[in-house]
Amino acid sequence: MAYKYNYESDKSHFLYKIIRPLAKIVVNSRYKITYVGVENVPTDRGIILASNHITAMDPIIIGVGCKVKFHFIAKEELFEKKIVGWFLANLNAFPVDRSKFDFSAMNHAVKVVEDGGALGIFPEGTRSHDFKPHEAKGGVCYVAKKCKCDVVPVSIYTSDEAKKGTRLTVRYGKPIKYEELEFHDDVDKMKDLRYGSALIMDRIKELWRLGHAD
Repeated sequence: MAYKYNYESDKSHFLYKIIRPLAKIVVNSRYKITYVGVENVPTDRGIILASNHITAMDPIIIGVGCKVKFHFIAKEELFEKKIVGWFLANLNAFPVDRSKFDFSAMNHAVKVVEDGGALGIFPEGTRSHDFKPHEAKGGVCYVAKKCKCDVVPVSIYTSDEAKKGTRLTVRYGKPIKYEELEFHDDVDKMKDLRYGSALIMDRIKELWRLGHAD
């Protein structure tokens, strides 16, 4: 039985405080993770964290590494099992239907940021099978434009297949200011979003090319 996500109801802050440390133990038991640039993630306002995507655990890896209450978008298929969906929902995940532009998910994403939260998005829209960052879709900039917020580029780097014991380096870059994304109301909407998304992905690639931290 699938978990039925309710966008209107608030999730338990108490459960989040319990589940987050457990999630941190899980990812640290599976991977050897080094975090760099955590201080670049603002804690005083709504923000987007945009990252490349190489493992199913990426949202948890990014979220437990920084000092903000982290929310993230997850494919709706992950909510098909009730217990998994419950766990994800109380870890501040919410589902998106990737077969279409999911207005419910995108509007909820906007609300998260407008309410001062940190939102994790993977601009590529799916995992990379060669562990390298690829081209972005427009969802990340749809939210950024609606919220007029900055975007923190994040890279997850591995030189090998991401399996148990693999070394990962997670880098949080300096925020990309909203003004840098150069949104305009008088140009084609999709062209507008593509430019900003490409800029964000370029910053992610720059971080990724730095490789492992020493």
